[in-house]
Amino acid sequence: MRTGCQWRQLPKDFPPWKTVYSCNSRLKKSGIWQEIHDFLVKKVREMIGKNKTPSVGIIDSQSVKTTQKGSRGYDAGKKIKGRKRHIIVDTVGLVIAAEVHSASIQDRDSALNLFAKLNAKFNFTKSFC
Repeated sequence: MRTGCQWRQLPKDFPPWKTVYSCNSRLKKSGIWQEIHDFLVKKVREMIGKNKTPSVGIIDSQSVKTTQKGSRGYDAGKKIKGRKRHIIVDTVGLVIAAEVHSASIQDRDSALNLFAKLNAKFNFTKSFC
């Protein structure tokens, strides 16, 4: 737990980190992880007596400092150089959409992207955008 989620720090009883990384990458690219997530969200919502499709979502963002290169920017409002994550959860607290990007992206722009993802995922009759 001290190192976060570094591939090279996997426990010794796991296969070599390159094998685990390549399997994870293939599953991510194929969309399997997203399908599993969406299936589990629907099942949990059914188990607690809710509709499969959420009707309400709560959106929030968080800027996080990072020293890594890549998609890093400056959030002038919070004075943080790093990444920003936007997440939409349902009333139960289950994640229904998320996006991680440079901290320089405005909240309003990322929110529109997330709403478009939700429209595509759930085929809402009324558009959020």
